[in-house]
Amino acid sequence: MATLAEVETTQYLSFKLDTEVFAIEISKVREVLEFVTLTKVPQTPPYMRGVINIRGSVVPVVDLKNKFGMDATEKTINTCIIIVEVNMHGENTVIGALTDSVSEVFEMESKNIEPVPQIGSQMNVEFIKGMGKRNNEFVIILDIDKVFSSSEAAALSGIAKSEDEFFGMQN
Repeated sequence: MATLAEVETTQYLSFKLDTEVFAIEISKVREVLEFVTLTKVPQTPPYMRGVINIRGSVVPVVDLKNKFGMDATEKTINTCIIIVEVNMHGENTVIGALTDSVSEVFEMESKNIEPVPQIGSQMNVEFIKGMGKRNNEFVIILDIDKVFSSSEAAALSGIAKSEDEFFGMQN
């Protein structure tokens, strides 16, 4: 029988993509920025919206809506970029995640997170940790480390490094 001390509570940052509510563990979030102008990188996938400069570092910005098969994110007064640190092949990489809006930081007990329903064998849902329920609506809990495939992760990591090297040579 579980005791109160064994119940794990985690803090999450919630955000919206279209009308759906998603969340990322707060330990993965570095900061939240208002939308800024992005520099487009040629020959990148459509979900790769560009790069931004954060205190001298080049950070790739990914449109999560587009990555998840939705329409591209349109800039509004609420559009935000969540700066996250993801682990890709044992290496930490900083990425910006473009979202429609950021909602709040909240706590959720692990017992309140249900496993992802099996929709079919063709769908890859390994990047979803589970489905939480909060305020009578579902929250899709993402495993941000698994949102990108190996090749996508390598490309994003390479974009940040190549841009850093390029801009470093300009100084």
